[in-house]
Amino acid sequence: MNFNQFQLDARLFKGIQQAGYSEATPIQAAAIPEALAGRDLIATAQTGTGKTATFVLPILHKLLNGPRTQSRALIITPTRELAEQINDNIRTLSAGTNLRSATIYGGVGNLPQVQAMQRGVEILVACPGRLLDLAAQGYTRLNSIEILVLDEADRMFDMGFLPDVRRIVKLIPAKRQTMLFSATFPEEVERLAAETLKSPLRIAVGLSRPAYTVTHALYPVEKHLKTALTFEILKRTDTNSVLIFARTRHRAQALAQKLSREGYKVTSLHSDRTQNQRQHALAGFKDGRYQIMVATDIAARGLDVESISHVINFDMPDTPDAYIHRIGRTGRAERTGDAFTLVTPEDDDMVRELEKIMAQKLPRETLPGFDYTVAAPPQPNPPPQRGPRPLQHHSPDPRYQHPHPRQNKR
Repeated sequence: MNFNQFQLDARLFKGIQQAGYSEATPIQAAAIPEALAGRDLIATAQTGTGKTATFVLPILHKLLNGPRTQSRALIITPTRELAEQINDNIRTLSAGTNLRSATIYGGVGNLPQVQAMQRGVEILVACPGRLLDLAAQGYTRLNSIEILVLDEADRMFDMGFLPDVRRIVKLIPAKRQTMLFSATFPEEVERLAAETLKSPLRIAVGLSRPAYTVTHALYPVEKHLKTALTFEILKRTDTNSVLIFARTRHRAQALAQKLSREGYKVTSLHSDRTQNQRQHALAGFKDGRYQIMVATDIAARGLDVESISHVINFDMPDTPDAYIHRIGRTGRAERTGDAFTLVTPEDDDMVRELEKIMAQKLPRETLPGFDYTVAAPPQPNPPPQRGPRPLQHHSPDPRYQHPHPRQNKR
């Protein structure tokens, strides 16, 4: 389906062209006409299939008619990174209009956000906590919102944001269009949808399995050889744009430092970094200043860098859903990509789950010439265990003797 068939406002086609869109993806083809008609939607789509444009284009189309001095659309999202990614999409797609948007999230000073709202913006892209703070202080009013988007609803549930989302919903008009996007639907997300949407249309495209444009490979290895094997994989790989996932922020930072010492242009993204550091890391990775980014799962959702050629799971994720979202950072927008996962014997259960979901056995790879027989380094000797100290017998001090010792009662 071509974008010309959506009957969008002609002023939007400059942005559509700048974004490089021609043929609509399945989720866009299914959801955009319904969103343009004003329907409430519950949508689920494979990651990397143009989901953001699915709600941004209908919002822009509607806002081109009507007042321009107040906030009329609100997009709620769980993370600062995702808020910035969505706002970047809005700026691109609204290039042929004078519609304005602003991001609202914590971790940075609120003055620029307050000033943007005082100047007037039609679209707010917000994380729940900071939005409630600014609303409580009277800096933002939500009584003109006509379209509400809840993006990554399951992720908001995971992060404990659903109570805040419910408070926000109470601040906006009941008469509105609502679109909810979620990769999975735990009971709490289903309850939120029932409370928030009216007669919603459910649209599900490409569920449960990773994008077909991604090639998968498992690299069995002992835990102590994972770093060495990662270095060897990178030496044999085109490393123009590689995203490596580690389980913890400490491991991500340590691996990034080791890669830097090996001469790679590397950055990291994890919860110990400030907002400015995160934005610098993302910008540098996008524009190619950094070949490699080492990240925790904070980057698994919402990281929209179309040029990522490889995802390496240094650590196996905890769930199949996390795996799908991680490797969904490559193979985007119909490009091909590779997902390499280092697996240890303790990852066997997760591998079996993934193979069941994908209905295929994932290929196991070994690197010719890599020495898999290197023994683990000896563990440092534990400190000697001290035995119990001998009891010291002292003559009782009469000053501390109870004059009438208690008798044990049975």
